[in-house]
Amino acid sequence: MSFQKYSTCIDACFDCAVACDHCSTACLSEPDVARMAECIRTDMDCAAICRLAAAAMARDSDSAKDICRLCADICQKCGDICKQHEHKHCQDCAKACHKCATECRKMAA
Repeated sequence: MSFQKYSTCIDACFDCAVACDHCSTACLSEPDVARMAECIRTDMDCAAICRLAAAAMARDSDSAKDICRLCADICQKCGDICKQHEHKHCQDCAKACHKCATECRKMAA
């Protein structure tokens, strides 16, 4: 089967990874970095699992659905954490994470 059947989810994963990379870096520039630590850590985990999920789908891996289920859970958590912060980069990241969680759940269903 062609990986193109997963193109919407792959795109959401890559968009989320980029948003998380940007958010984690931007959080390091905030005045109270210690307050942003959980956000930064979760952004890093989320970006990593999103890239793994996209790669698994591109390979049409037998594990792609399992990886996407985990990706959805991590994206949801990351989005929920980012949403708690008022910074634009956190709000943008939360949107990308929640969109990716939705797409990964659809893919894994």
